[in-house]
Amino acid sequence: MSADVSSDSRRILVATLLCGRARPYTRPGSLSAIAKTPLAGRVRIGEAGLEGDEQGDRRVHGGPDKAVHHYPYDHYRAWREELGPHALLDRPGAFGENLSSSGLTEAEVCLGDRFRCGSVLLEVSQARQPCWKLNDRFAIADMARRVQASGRTGWYYRVLEAGEAEAGDALLLVERAWPDWSLQRIATMLYTRTLDREELQAALALPLVPSWRKLVEARLARGAVEDWSSRIEGPVTP
Repeated sequence: MSADVSSDSRRILVATLLCGRARPYTRPGSLSAIAKTPLAGRVRIGEAGLEGDEQGDRRVHGGPDKAVHHYPYDHYRAWREELGPHALLDRPGAFGENLSSSGLTEAEVCLGDRFRCGSVLLEVSQARQPCWKLNDRFAIADMARRVQASGRTGWYYRVLEAGEAEAGDALLLVERAWPDWSLQRIATMLYTRTLDREELQAALALPLVPSWRKLVEARLARGAVEDWSSRIEGPVTP
């Protein structure tokens, strides 16, 4: 049953919508569209995400369950405090996000939350699992690991109803089916309490994307955590 969200009076505004083109990246043969730029005016958002946005590796990025990436601008201050001055942190887009806002973080967002933005209906599909491209983007060898450990990962939406949105539109929570499962709780399960069987079993009741369901089932079956190295360290360069 969906939780009543009518009492949630917070007004979250979309500060920036961004998109990028896939271009050759830092390691041989790699492509990335992580460098995204702000968009002006109304933006068409469909099942594949923002019109004009691309992904460098469709095996692990993009697709219906990763159509739109939201990263809270709230986290930028914490990153500046941790990393010191960094040009990427002077404006939204450092983490390859499509949507930037303030006032909404992983602590307040739950898996399956549905938000209306302009005429678009979005559903929170999963938290981001950071990859090695953040290391190279920030020129910090363990940046992906830092993002993972911090829980400041951002999240993805699937698009339930296509439409248009623009910077300044409100992001309105219209449905909350899983109020006990904030993305913060899920991050703790994934990266901190990694083999908590009670928590893993409970997570199986959630509408997990196939890769996450496979991950949870594998941990329960093997009693071991999967190897993260290829995702957060990437291919070895000669």
